[in-house]
Amino acid sequence: MIGAGGLGHIGIQVLAALSPAEMIVVDANDEALKLASELGAAHTVLAGAGAVERVLELTGGHGAEAVIDFVGEGGAIEAGVKMLRRAGNYYVVGYGGEINVPTIDIISTEINFIGNLVGSYNDLVELMVLAAQGKVRLHTFKYALGDYTSALEDLSHGNVRGRAILIP
Repeated sequence: MIGAGGLGHIGIQVLAALSPAEMIVVDANDEALKLASELGAAHTVLAGAGAVERVLELTGGHGAEAVIDFVGEGGAIEAGVKMLRRAGNYYVVGYGGEINVPTIDIISTEINFIGNLVGSYNDLVELMVLAAQGKVRLHTFKYALGDYTSALEDLSHGNVRGRAILIP
């Protein structure tokens, strides 16, 4: 998984609750990685130089079976594709960037790109069951509505672990 922020921290909990997969979480923020570890990540990797090599090392040189990208920009896509194994699936959740992969690389490695927006009604019901069971918990930072500039500053500086919520 790439990104342990507002949506990523929920994805980590869902995957931990529903799958025995050995989860590797990549993020650019040490505090986000600490939270990811607390939420069920088997391994955490600091994004940036050496991240691709570390993921390949953790997967025995094969790469990840699936990459779920909650970032979708700022180098996450390029790194995520390099972390993927042959015949792997790349799930795009975060947006803002562009996927620029030569078609020969897609064909020769037989990788798949799958876009995800919100899921189905049944997905929502399953998420609510996990929340009711205490397996998924939304981590929040609350701000008074008048403090919206502080919330935006904290978000832009990576100081929010989970979701920022404005309270009227």
